[in-house]
Amino acid sequence: MEVNERRTQRERSESTRAALIAAARPLFAAHGFAGVGTEAIVQAAGVTRGAMYHQFADKVDVFAAVFEAVEEEMTERVLARAAGADTSTRAGTLEVVEAGIAAWLDACAEPGIQRIVLVDAPAVLGWQRWREVGLRHAVGLIEAVVAEAVAAGVVQPLPVRAVTHVVVGALEEAALYVASSDPGSTARAEVDTVLGRLLAGLFVEEPPAAGRTVEQ
Repeated sequence: MEVNERRTQRERSESTRAALIAAARPLFAAHGFAGVGTEAIVQAAGVTRGAMYHQFADKVDVFAAVFEAVEEEMTERVLARAAGADTSTRAGTLEVVEAGIAAWLDACAEPGIQRIVLVDAPAVLGWQRWREVGLRHAVGLIEAVVAEAVAAGVVQPLPVRAVTHVVVGALEEAALYVASSDPGSTARAEVDTVLGRLLAGLFVEEPPAAGRTVEQ
């Protein structure tokens, strides 16, 4: 009986936490961290303020949970877009890179995700906590792909962590550049071209096909 009661209590706690995150996400997306009060969150979630503080230390803690949920969703989008690619080959790794860039920029084009991930998260959580969350999700995924590609010899033997942070920085700036551009501009096409050229430079050049000579 005690086991069932503990399980029920845990399930209720998990349900309350999930409800708060689900309620807070659209509020933060629409109004930003500063524009949302805890009262609005508990009312939207249909729980008491005491229930919120049982789950989270404060509003920053709620925001951190929302940010983590968004990062997880973005990682799933990238994985879905790049599913089936062989990262042990140059062509397969390029396919993953291109799919990942497209999925990331598509997600960041959504105003709510842009505000939570790129605008508020670094300011609210601080760089260290922001990056720690990223390492568990999108940044961690990029690092894993880079490490595998370096080990397979299709990417230059460069420091994996350094390459990951440089790539992530470029992607974030690219997303902000596109987001701040006028609707209908060529910003997205420009960014696709530039990022493609930059990242292609990390790859080991393929040897010429048999029977062909390299042009002088």
